[in-house]
This record gives sequence, structure tokens and C-alpha cells, in this order.
Amino acid sequence: MKLHRAIVVDDEIFTRKGLLQIMDWEACGFEIVGEADNGEDALELIASIHPDLVITDIRMPVLDGLELIRSVLERSTEHPAFIILSGYSDFAYAQQALRYGVYDFMLKPIDVGDFSATLRRLGERLRREQQNAQLYQNHRTGGLLETLMMNNVDNSVEMTRWEQQLRLGEAAHMYYVLVELNDQHPWRRGDDGVLLSLFQFRELIEQALHRLSDGKHPLYVHEHRNRIGLIVPDFFLECFGAKVEVFMKALQQEIEGMKSLKDRVASRVFIYAGSPVNRLQDIHQSYVCAREAVLHKYIHDPSGMVVYEEGGMPSLHYRTIHQDLLDCLTEQVEELRLEELRVTVEHLFSSFREECYAPEAMKMSLHQCVHSIVRVIQNMQGNERSLQSLEPMMNWQDMNLSLGELQRLFMAFAEESGTYIGVLRKERQQGGIQHIRAYIEQHAAENISLKSIAARFYMNPVYLGQLFRKTYGVYFNEFLLKLRIREAKRLLRQTDLRIYEIAERVGFGSSDYFVTQFEKKVHATPSEYRNSLNVGDGPERASE
Repeated sequence: MKLHRAIVVDDEIFTRKGLLQIMDWEACGFEIVGEADNGEDALELIASIHPDLVITDIRMPVLDGLELIRSVLERSTEHPAFIILSGYSDFAYAQQALRYGVYDFMLKPIDVGDFSATLRRLGERLRREQQNAQLYQNHRTGGLLETLMMNNVDNSVEMTRWEQQLRLGEAAHMYYVLVELNDQHPWRRGDDGVLLSLFQFRELIEQALHRLSDGKHPLYVHEHRNRIGLIVPDFFLECFGAKVEVFMKALQQEIEGMKSLKDRVASRVFIYAGSPVNRLQDIHQSYVCAREAVLHKYIHDPSGMVVYEEGGMPSLHYRTIHQDLLDCLTEQVEELRLEELRVTVEHLFSSFREECYAPEAMKMSLHQCVHSIVRVIQNMQGNERSLQSLEPMMNWQDMNLSLGELQRLFMAFAEESGTYIGVLRKERQQGGIQHIRAYIEQHAAENISLKSIAARFYMNPVYLGQLFRKTYGVYFNEFLLKLRIREAKRLLRQTDLRIYEIAERVGFGSSDYFVTQFEKKVHATPSEYRNSLNVGDGPERASE
């Protein structure tokens, strides 16, 4: 909550210091920004720091409390609220104070409870008055600035009147400045902060400007699409060495350091300044230059500040990503070579900045990358919409994003895509190996081999053997032998075929070889196995 500014005026130092200590000023909505021991010093203090409230003793040397109030009222139509303190229960003083519009008249010694209640009521009234005044000022200034931005003012008399209203007639030159809040989007993982609206961002800017100027200058602020526009006259820059760059840096640090922004999602403030113009009626030219500065945003990503310089802005390039780099990146995603992928993505985004890519060219390059990766997923019968990271890569163009945040989002998309492609590949391999197993089971009795099956399914025999063992935990030859022995046992149980006939039926070219392999697996010859069935005392079975 923004605190109201107050000063305390009393010639008795113990009374003054005691008042400062006994009150919980912040809880009442105020902060003490100054103190004075006489009315004359207080008058100068009021003129320099523009407090919202003056708490003054009524009897003081040089200039008493009532004279102080009268002098302040005579000098300006904009003045603070007053609370009078007095040790004298004098009705005449109270009457005079009320005629001056004093908010309250309180007797010493001060009752902390009563004084706190008075401050809270006054604080609420000041807050409403300031809000109403700000709304009026925003409406008036916003309308004027919007008309100026449209470059629709030809009447010099009208322009002069506007300069007077905006108090810009005394400016020798002025800048149009755009302020942009970046990296606030709904796709940040692990952030619980609430996104800031453009109206709330404008309020933060106004608070920052008020602090930077010590409240001495009017503000020229209005909402401009997804940014906030400002007019910055030269007298605003006096305390910044008359340099707009110094002002921009101070404003950027002030906004980014504000607690109300820090408590929300991580964000960055970018500021763009147009070229200076000498008259308010030419401010549209500065605005156009500020818009041109926005196009150089990603070139100046580290600082977040761009000042337009006539003839000094680098040429923007409208090339797209080179095909070799696109192929390399896509391959690294497919193979999930993360370390190499990170290096490639870093190189890609560095080239956007170092080679002065225009924003549209950068958008097109990233679209090419995303499309190339999505095409791989589609070719593998995957559903790219299942990727959580796809949405930001499809819709980031509508957001204000820094280059670093955009790189983070793209890397997240590339990494998730690579992982998903690996899952799709595994599913396809598992599906393929299942088809191969079914073929082996159907043709186990035929003269098949790992090499012939690999050729049939267009695979490398070595790779097929490795995949088979990885999937089923057994070598191909062992699996085939197990199938043939199992079928042989069935034929021995259910038929009276001779041993050599069974050997041929299950795929053995030699009956002797069949008997040898059968005995190894069953721990009995085929004849012994069949004979054991007749006496009901089955042979010992192999564990395979």
C-alpha cells in the first residue's frame, strides 16, 4: 500500500520527537518525510517535498501555525491537508482553523488512540481524492496523447492550449517513450504469482515516475496496446544528467525493484525511446521512432533498453534459419542428444541477436524449427497436441517475451519433443518386434533364420538380434529352439508319428540333431518322453 507523506512542525523538540516515536505511522497509512521547528522553515519544506499532510503546532516563533496555513493556501491551489496541535483550548483558534479548511484541531497532550483514528480517516479520504484526481488526469491526458499519436492535430491554437494544459510549453525538447512488461505468460512452470494487468503495470509506472521526480512534475502516461506510452520532457531529465538513457535505466530499476512486481511471476521491463522533438505537435515523429526502436528489441535483449538514433540504428535482416542448421537441430531432437541440442539452440538465439534478425524473421525461423519437429512426430503417428510445451511455441507471438525467456520456452519444447519421439520409437519397435515374434511362431517349423527374418522385415540382422534379446530376454536361436521342442512334445503326446517324422514336422533337418537338442531341453530322449507318458510317470522337465 502506498503511504501518504507527512511532515511534523513544532518548536518544542521533545514534543516533536515524542510524537514521531509514539505513533505507528505506517499502520495509519502515513510516513514522516520531514520535520521543522518553525513555520518559515516548514513553508520551504512544503514547497520542496509536497507532503500530503502537515501536522503543526499553533504557537511557534517567526511564523505561527495559522500563518503557515494561510501562506500555503495563498501560494497554490494544490495544498496538503492540515492537522493543528495546541496546548491551548482556545475556541478562537479553532474557529480560524476551520475557516482555513483544517482537517482537525487536537489538544495536547495527544491521545494516541484518538490521533490514530483521525489519521486513518484522513488517510482514507486522501486516498479517494487522489484516485479521483488520477482518474480524471488519466482520462484527460490519455485522450490528448491518443489524438497526438494519431497525428490528427493541425490547429496550432489548439496545440498551444494543449501544451498549457499538459504544462509542456516550457520544455525545450521531449521524447516519446514506450515501456513494456515482458515474460508474463500463463506457461511458466513452478510460478504461483498472479499475472499483472496492463492497468496495474501502468499504476506501477506512475508510482515509479512519482518517486523519481519527487512528485515535482506532472505525468504524461497512457496505455498503448500492450505497452505504456510516456512523454518525457527535458525538465524531467535534469536530475539524470539530461540523458534519456540514464532516466530509462533508473525507471527500469525502479519498476523491477518494486515489491508488488517482485511478488508476482518473474518479469523484465523493456523501455524504448524515440528521437527528441522540440514541440508537442511533433511528438508523433518521436512516437514513430520509438516504434522503430521496438523492432531492435532482441538485439538489445541484455539491457532491455533501446534509444532510437537517426542513422545509427543497425540494419535489420529478414533471412530465415539455414537449412543445415535446421537439419542439425531436428536430428539432435530426434536422437535426444541434449548437450549438443543446448549448444545448437544457444547458437541459434545468439545469431538472432548478433546478426540483427528482425522480429518477423526470428518468428519465421522458430516456426520452421517447430514445424520440422512436429513433422517428425506426425510421421511417427504421434499426436503433437499432447506436448504441453507446444502451446507457447504456437502462441508466443501475442506476448511480450525477452529473448532469454523465448529461448527457455523453445528449449523446453525441443526437449519434450525429443523425449516424446523416443517414446514413439519404442512403441513402434515394440509393435514391430511383436509382429516379428508372431511370424516366428507361425513359421517355426520352416527353414527360417535370424538373417532371413531380418531381410523380410527390412532390418539389420545384428540390430534385430539385439532388439529381440532386449525385448524377450532370450536370444533368437534359443527362442526358436524352445518353440520347436514345445511342438515336438505336443506331437509325441498326441500322435503316433515316428521320431524322424516329428523332427521334420517341427523344422529339424536331421533326426539325430533333433534327438540331441530334445534331450538337452527335456532331460530325456523323445522315445523316453513318450514311454514315460504310458506309465503316468512323466520325466523331469527342463526349467526353460
